[in-house]
Amino acid sequence: MTNAPVAQKEQAHIAIFWIALAFSCFQLVTAAFSPLSSQVVRTVHVGFVLWLIFLLYPPFEHSTRWRGSGRVLGWALGLTGFVFGLYHWQYEADLTQRAGELITTDWVVGVVTVVLVFEAARRAMGWGLPVVCGVFLLYGIFGQYLPGSLAHRGFGLDQIVGTLGFGTEGIYGTPTYVSSSYIFLFILFGAFLEQAGMIALFTDFAMGTVGHTRGGPAKVSVISSGLMGTINGSGVANVVTTGQFTIPLMKRFGYSPAFAGGVEATSSMGGQIMPPVMGAVAFIMAETINVPYVTIVKAALIPAILYFLTAFW
Repeated sequence: MTNAPVAQKEQAHIAIFWIALAFSCFQLVTAAFSPLSSQVVRTVHVGFVLWLIFLLYPPFEHSTRWRGSGRVLGWALGLTGFVFGLYHWQYEADLTQRAGELITTDWVVGVVTVVLVFEAARRAMGWGLPVVCGVFLLYGIFGQYLPGSLAHRGFGLDQIVGTLGFGTEGIYGTPTYVSSSYIFLFILFGAFLEQAGMIALFTDFAMGTVGHTRGGPAKVSVISSGLMGTINGSGVANVVTTGQFTIPLMKRFGYSPAFAGGVEATSSMGGQIMPPVMGAVAFIMAETINVPYVTIVKAALIPAILYFLTAFW
């Protein structure tokens, strides 16, 4: 009985591995050969994301009594999200032909997908984003009853479900397009570089250049975090990867734990403005304001350099 939870956890990890592998292969094939329409790529992309989120963050995860049932429910919710993503692929022509006219199946797929996206966002990111989005969703449904200039002309539920759950203006809008076309590939590329030993290369380079100078360990943290930011773009991931080396290094040289953690956190957050990845925001900015990606990178280069120079000195 003692080994049963461990075995279940290992099985879940194996399943997540194969799903993530299939997700990566799908994204690589669609990026290389473009065999599918952009709409289908977006919906399947969201389907894979929902599937993985509900496996990584299953319901009742912290309840000993309901943990097993929560994993089953997580599988059910994740598979539902993925199958509904495939629904757009299977009936792409029909959905295009009857755009705006929802049949019963469309209603089910649209409403359930919106609910799953809200719940997945809550599980992965907390309550903040779902609450804000929920307020705007309620405004779209009931905004015509508000007084004065706050009121709008009113939208039917079919319009709201059709916009959010279908087409390219809701869930499958510009952020999803950028995520499925660019962000995923950069994250995958960064993961390959990390596994290939780039973290060790960055830290060794930083140690060799400034490790012997005054404040060397802290400067090593700044340089390695800046280099890591070029392939990572995530402040949290940067702290996890480089911090496991630089924070103990600083503590070993007499820095207080709070100061060591502060230096690493400050340096790692700069990775979100460090080209070329920039926390994936650069791609969304380029698509939203219709400016070439290279222009965004050029504009961010000087602020990023100034940020790390300030942290360095």
